[in-house]
Amino acid sequence: MSDMSDEDTNLIDDKKEARVNEIAASSIRSGLAELELKTSQVLQRLESVKATPMAVNTIASQHSLANTTADTAVNSEKVLAVLHGDRKAPSEILKSLELLISYTESDDDSEFPLPALDDVSHLALISHSIVAYLSHLDRSQLKRITARIAGDTTHWLGALFRFVDASSSFHNDNTEATLRTVRLAIIARCPGYLEGGIPALAHPCFYISENTTPIRLQYACRQLGIPLDAIRLISTNNTFGTMDLSALQKQIQIDLAGQRTPLLVVADIGDSLYGYVDNLIRMRDICDTYNMWLHATGHGLASVACSQGPGLISSVVDSLILNLGSWLGLPSLPTVLMHRQQKNDVSAVEFDHILSKRLNSLALWTSLQALGRDSISGRIHVAFQTCSILFEITSKCEGVRVVSRAPGAQSSTPLTEIINKPLDINLLFDVVSPVVVFQFDGSVNISTAMTSENDTKGPDLTKTFEKNNNASYFDRLNSWLGQILQRDFPNFNFEVVEHATHGNCIRYCPLELRLGEQPPTAENIEQFAENLESHVDILRATIKHKATFIDLVEKNGVLRLVNLPEWAGMGGVRFVPEGWETLLTDQAKTELNKLNMNLVEALKTTDNAFSLGEGSDGLICVRFGMVTHETDVEELLDLVVSVGKNVQENSRVLDTMSEIVKKGIETAIADLRRETEEKLWQEGILRHVPVVGRMFNWWSPPPKETGVKGRSLNLTQGVVESTENIYKYHMQMSGPVNQLPPNKSPPTPIVQTSIISSTPSSSSVSSLLPGNKKGYVTTSVAVDEATADNTDIDNSAISNNNNYDSSNA
Repeated sequence: MSDMSDEDTNLIDDKKEARVNEIAASSIRSGLAELELKTSQVLQRLESVKATPMAVNTIASQHSLANTTADTAVNSEKVLAVLHGDRKAPSEILKSLELLISYTESDDDSEFPLPALDDVSHLALISHSIVAYLSHLDRSQLKRITARIAGDTTHWLGALFRFVDASSSFHNDNTEATLRTVRLAIIARCPGYLEGGIPALAHPCFYISENTTPIRLQYACRQLGIPLDAIRLISTNNTFGTMDLSALQKQIQIDLAGQRTPLLVVADIGDSLYGYVDNLIRMRDICDTYNMWLHATGHGLASVACSQGPGLISSVVDSLILNLGSWLGLPSLPTVLMHRQQKNDVSAVEFDHILSKRLNSLALWTSLQALGRDSISGRIHVAFQTCSILFEITSKCEGVRVVSRAPGAQSSTPLTEIINKPLDINLLFDVVSPVVVFQFDGSVNISTAMTSENDTKGPDLTKTFEKNNNASYFDRLNSWLGQILQRDFPNFNFEVVEHATHGNCIRYCPLELRLGEQPPTAENIEQFAENLESHVDILRATIKHKATFIDLVEKNGVLRLVNLPEWAGMGGVRFVPEGWETLLTDQAKTELNKLNMNLVEALKTTDNAFSLGEGSDGLICVRFGMVTHETDVEELLDLVVSVGKNVQENSRVLDTMSEIVKKGIETAIADLRRETEEKLWQEGILRHVPVVGRMFNWWSPPPKETGVKGRSLNLTQGVVESTENIYKYHMQMSGPVNQLPPNKSPPTPIVQTSIISSTPSSSSVSSLLPGNKKGYVTTSVAVDEATADNTDIDNSAISNNNNYDSSNA
C-alpha cells in the first residue's frame, strides 16, 4: 500500500478536529438548552405566583417555612445563627421562594406580585443566567466571547445613538457610570493620575446645574478621595430652567484664579424631575476653551435614536449615559456609558473593564437583536409623542398649570418635522420633552363665577380663594388629584412630586418604564383627558365654594371652623351649642365629642360627603368632602345645624328620662322600706321570728291583703304608684283578658308618691315622650311583692310599656 500524501494527511487531521469541535459545540448547545429550559420553567413558576394576604397565610407559611427566610422575619437571629443540617431539594427551596413572594401587606395589591413577561423580557432574564454559566469558560475563550459581545453591542448602540468610534462600559446604575466618567475626565486631563494618584490632581472642579441631583458626583468624589467642595452647583435660567452659562464661565474663571483645575461639566438633557435641557453647543465651546470634559445625561438623549438624518452627537459630547432598561421597559439591562476613545484607554481598562462586567452586556446584546432598530426607535418616538399630547391636554385644562418645559418651547417645531433632517442637537432636544409636570392651581376667576350665580339672597360671597395665600391647602388638592389619577390610570405611572417653587405637582414620564410596561395608547390618552377635566371641575367647584363656606361658618352662632391640615375637602366644622365654649372642661369636651360623633352618623344617612374628622385640638368635627358647582353650601350648613339641634335635643331627652327613672327607683325603694317597717310593727315581731313565727302564723293566720305592694313609675304623671291595679287588671298585657270596659277607668292606686319636686313637671315629662300624641302612655318601674322584703332593686326590674324605641333618640 502506498504512503498517503501530505494533503491527505492534512485532510484527515482537519476532519478529526472538526469532529472534536462538533462534539464540543453540541455539548455547549445541550448545556445552554437545558439551562434555558430550567430557567424558563422557574420564571414561569414565579410569574404565576398569586398574591396572598399576610394575615391569611401566616399560620400556613410558618408551618411550611420553618427554617427558611419566612422565619427570618419572626426570629432572624436564630435562623441566621443556625443553618439546618439536612439537604433540601431544589423544588422545596423554590416552593419556599414562591411562598415568600406571595406574601402581601394588604388586600389592595395586584393578584400577581411579579409582572408578566413578554418574549424580549424573558430573553433578557435568561441572559443573566447564561452570563453566570459562561463565566466558567476557559479564560482565553471567555475573553474572546466577551470582546465579541461587548464589541457588537457598542457598535450597534454607537450607530443607533450617533456616537461613532466609541468605547463603552456597562454598569449596574447611573452612579457607577458617573464614577467611571469622573475617572475618564481625570485621565484625559491629568495623565499622571494613573501613576501618581490623587497628588497629581490640582484641586479638580466639577460643574453641574442646580436642577440636577449631585448625589452621583458626591459618590464619585467619596470613592476617589476628592473633597465634596469640588462640586460646583451652577444657577439656572429662570425662563427655561437651563444652566446659566454666564454663571458657569464666571465660576470657571474664579476656580482658575484660585489655582484649581476645571475638569468636568455635566449637561442635563431631561435628567431632572422637570425635563430641563441645557445648551450642548455652547457648553461644548466653553469646554473646548478650558480643556474640560463634557458629559451628558438624561432621558432626552433617547430622542437621538429617532433621528434619521445625518449627523453625530459624538462631535458635541465626550461621554453620555444610556438607560435602555428604563426607556424600553426591559428588566435588568445594564446602564451604558459611551465615551470617546483616548490615548490612555489601554491603561484605563485596568479600572473596571473586568471580563465579568463586560460580559454583563449579554442581556443588552440579546435584547437589541430581539427588538431591532426600528422597534427601539419606534417605542422611543411613541413615548415622546405621548408627552407632547399630555402637555397639550393639561395646558388647555382650566385651572391646571404645567410647570415642566414645553416641547418646542424655543422653536415651536414638532418632532415629526425634524427627524428626517440633518441632526441638530439643540433643536432636537428643544422639540422633545421627556416629562410632563402639572398641578392644579385654581387659575379661575372665582369672583366672576360667584357673581354669575345671581345669588342676591345670601351675603357678599365675592371673596377669592387663591393659591398664594393657601399653598398648603392646594398641595393637599394636588395630592388628592394625583392619587385619583394613579388609581384610574395605573399604566401612566403618575407620581406626586414636590416642586421647590410650586409645591406638590403630578409628574408623568413615559421613559421610566417598569418591567413589561408600554407607553399609553391613544384610547388611554383620550380617557385621561375626559377624566382629568371631570376631576379638575370638582376641584374648581370646591375652591369656589370654600370661600362661601368659610364666610358662612364664621357668621354662624353654633358652628366653628376647624383647621384640618391633612384634609383636601371643602373643610371641617364643629357643632358647639350656645354657652358650651365657656364651660369646656374635660367632661364637657367628652360630651361635645359625643354630640358631634352622633351628628356625623346622622348626616351620613343623608349624604356620604360628610365624614368624621378630628381637629388639631383633639376634638371631633364634621368634614365636608369635595363638592360640585351645583352644591348649595348654605343649605348644607343649615342641614348640619338642624340635625345638630335634633341630636342635642334627643340627648337632652335621654338624660332627663334617665334622671326621672333614677329618681323613681329611689322613691320606690324608700316607699317599700317604709311600708315593710310599718307592716313589721302592725303584725308584731313574733310573726318574723324563725320557728316561733311559723307556729304563730299557723295559730293566727295573717290577713290575705296585708302584703307589701310593688311599685311602678308613671312617667305621664310623675308619680310612683302601687302595683295592685297592674296585677289585678293585667294592664301590662296585650289582649282582651281582664281588661276594663271602655267607659270605666281603673281605681286609684292605694299608694301614690310624687317625684315632681325634683324632676320636670308632668306636662313637661309627657311632652318629652315620642308617643305623647297617641294617648295614654305608661312606663313602669315595677317591683312585685316577691321583692318587697329587699331594700335594693336591681335595674333588671325596669319594664317598659310604652313601645318607646330608644333608637329614635
